[in-house]
Amino acid sequence: MMRQYQSIKEQYPDAFLFFRLGDFYEMFGEDAIVASRELEITLTARDGGMEERIPMCGVPYHAAEGYISRLVSKGFKVAICEQVEEAGKGKGIVKREVVRLVTPGTITDATTLEDKTNNFLVALARNQGDWGLSAIDVLTGDFYVTYWPEKESIGLQGELARLSPKEIVITTQLAEQEPTLTKEWTAQGFIITLAKESFSLEQARKLLKKHFGVSSLEAYGCAQWPAGLLSAAVALHYVQETQKTTLQHISALQSYSTEQFMRLDTATRRNLELTQTMRDGVKKGSLLGVIDKTVTAMGGRLLKRWLEQPLIKLSEIKERQKYIKALVDDGLIRESVREALKSVYDLERLCGKISYGSANGRDLIALASSLEALPPVLKQLQEGEAALQELAKLIDPQVEIATEIRQALLDDPPFSIREGALIRTGYHEDVDELHNIAGTGKEWLTHLERRERERTGIKSLKIGYNKVFGYYIEVTRSNLAHVPDDYIRKQTLSNGERYITKELKEYEDKIIGAEDKLIQLEYSLFIDLREAIEKKLPQLQQTAKGVAQLDTLLSLAQIAVEGAYTCPEVNNSDQIEIYGGRHPVVEEHVGPGVFVPNDTLLDQQQRLLLITGPNMAGKSTYMRQVALIVLMAQIGSFVPASACSIGVVDRIFTRVGASDDLATGQSTFMVEMTEVAHILHHATDQSLIILDEVGRGTSTFDGMAIAWSVAEAIQQRQSKALFATHYHELVQLEKTLSGICCYNIAIDEVGDEIVFLHQIRPGGVDKSYGIQVARLAGLPDEVINRAREILATLEQEGIDKEETLPVVREEKSKEKAQVTEQEQLALFYGTLPERKVVPSVDSTVNKMVTELKKLDINNLTPLESLNWLAKWQKKV
Repeated sequence: MMRQYQSIKEQYPDAFLFFRLGDFYEMFGEDAIVASRELEITLTARDGGMEERIPMCGVPYHAAEGYISRLVSKGFKVAICEQVEEAGKGKGIVKREVVRLVTPGTITDATTLEDKTNNFLVALARNQGDWGLSAIDVLTGDFYVTYWPEKESIGLQGELARLSPKEIVITTQLAEQEPTLTKEWTAQGFIITLAKESFSLEQARKLLKKHFGVSSLEAYGCAQWPAGLLSAAVALHYVQETQKTTLQHISALQSYSTEQFMRLDTATRRNLELTQTMRDGVKKGSLLGVIDKTVTAMGGRLLKRWLEQPLIKLSEIKERQKYIKALVDDGLIRESVREALKSVYDLERLCGKISYGSANGRDLIALASSLEALPPVLKQLQEGEAALQELAKLIDPQVEIATEIRQALLDDPPFSIREGALIRTGYHEDVDELHNIAGTGKEWLTHLERRERERTGIKSLKIGYNKVFGYYIEVTRSNLAHVPDDYIRKQTLSNGERYITKELKEYEDKIIGAEDKLIQLEYSLFIDLREAIEKKLPQLQQTAKGVAQLDTLLSLAQIAVEGAYTCPEVNNSDQIEIYGGRHPVVEEHVGPGVFVPNDTLLDQQQRLLLITGPNMAGKSTYMRQVALIVLMAQIGSFVPASACSIGVVDRIFTRVGASDDLATGQSTFMVEMTEVAHILHHATDQSLIILDEVGRGTSTFDGMAIAWSVAEAIQQRQSKALFATHYHELVQLEKTLSGICCYNIAIDEVGDEIVFLHQIRPGGVDKSYGIQVARLAGLPDEVINRAREILATLEQEGIDKEETLPVVREEKSKEKAQVTEQEQLALFYGTLPERKVVPSVDSTVNKMVTELKKLDINNLTPLESLNWLAKWQKKV
């Protein structure tokens, strides 16, 4: 046996070998030592016919998936070695072979995977400089391919960030050609696997055509993508080699180009916290955490893909809006359909388990329950308006599959399919007959037990069963004198004896034979049923995709209703107009009616908004909310605003916060400059740029010079931008460069204290209020007081700022340089259609704050307190 183990282990040196021995998977040698530590299981040893004992550990086969998942989650691979013939049928040791290799990218245990996140395996390839990328989710069957010309390969990093693959497969040849990239991906935490096979372009085409059963790849839209085809071949071959099955559920190759979607780089996805928070890396607190109201796992996965790939094609955006609006308008249908979909299990992953041959009775019952929930959904949709009737066409409930499952299987089958108790009475004549024999046998045993008690006078006599001795009669030691002569002793116990009789042995053969036949027949019928369903996988997968799309649209309709969102007008203009915009995540956190909304206008006259104001006043929130509203509009969603018009944006860039990249040895300032460089190299006149502080990681004048020149560069590129800065000297750019307009976040100063009003208004500020914010943060009084002294000294002895300002490259007219506040207001509001300008409430707030500070609360009567409250309420 050990020679057999070693020969198989040599084929999989980089994987744990789970070697099937009876009811256990055993590991030996170094595998056992490492596995016992990683899994926290007992390490033993046994004689292997050598001088030293061999380390050994094992796990029960019925609980193996959990142990496998724990190893794989730590980056290990596990080779599952099964007995492929029955014991005793062959000569010598039973034949064994590896039936599946489990890796981080090919794990199929749905219980260990995140329900609403794809588990992608990615393969990369190069051809004449071009990059190809393919991604497979081995459980859902999703298979995607794309490519980039060499000059645009920067998109590769963005796609890896979006897909977050659990494993990246590359050929040895590519690893040798790109050692720097391979090292970088490893440093980022990706698990890199070197594929054993390399393919020529012709071999790649042949492999793909054979798998999909087609004579041409033209229908998949990637026939002219050599690099993409090579990556697809590497991915498919790797999955075939590891899973060792036909992979029938991987039935299509979906090609896409990143040019079809809004481009979002890694920094932007991180800074906008689209799917997880920056601090904790969790979904709660992200945009996805707010908008995900899906009730099915497949709907959740699709919504995540939509959020990560905003559309840029106007017709596609408007089509989604059409469906969402119909669901928003018909609340009765929306609620009833959402409720019905709660009964639908993960159809995509169920299809995968059927294809792998790992679906058990409970999985098929879950499939039947899911399909049975769909006819009421269709009925509701078909009774709605035209758009809802279109959605109904996406779903085929496959009622005949559900009917067949219900007719065949019991409602609550066991976890294992090899222990019987699967098939319903009336489904198969032989099963019914064997059930009857087994059932009659148990009744006979009960009758025999009662008869023997009466015959022997032993009231405690009982008939039992175990796998070793079969059926037996057990008598306690105190009653041994009453045992009849025809009883044959079988086993001695500490407190009694076990016996058999000739009659009992004969009936045992009949009962056990019937039970064994019944279990084998039920298993065979279940396999036939599962294989019959497997033939209908394409229809089931299409239904699953329809349900996922419906659930995703329902989710976006639900958040629109709950959050009082509005349907944006999305067009091909060059403007972004937002009235009463709100940050969706912050608003959910603070509660309805608390968040202070703000307006935004970006057009030819206002391309770059230079935003000043103290920390904590809301600059970052305001800028991020603009980016999120634009992004939500381009996934087809309603948005948190009172009205909105969005010209399609091709890319969103963000530069937010400060962080080191210790893995690559880059300082905070270097990371900042690298990100800014990326933005300036790739931004277009259709891009939206969010810059939250530039140049803060170096000396004041260096930083100010960089920030100044970056603002000029953005103005030259005609990108739309929101630029927050503490270099309030930059406000002079408004007077000298067209398209740059200054805004600030309103505050109220009361002595040395400031009150944040969270409102954006025209104009710049000439101070940063840093000391006031530091005081709010809790710095000791002595530090605050000393800071004020130092600031006063610097302001008195400081350099004349006017003399240090650079000569700008473009002069505005004198008329433009002298803009009054009212003209700025007109500029801000005047071009917005039918917009009533609400008077500023700053003065009212200031008076209320002053009154509040003067109140002697300790001497106020309850009535006086109510009077003050009524007065302020009236003012508000």
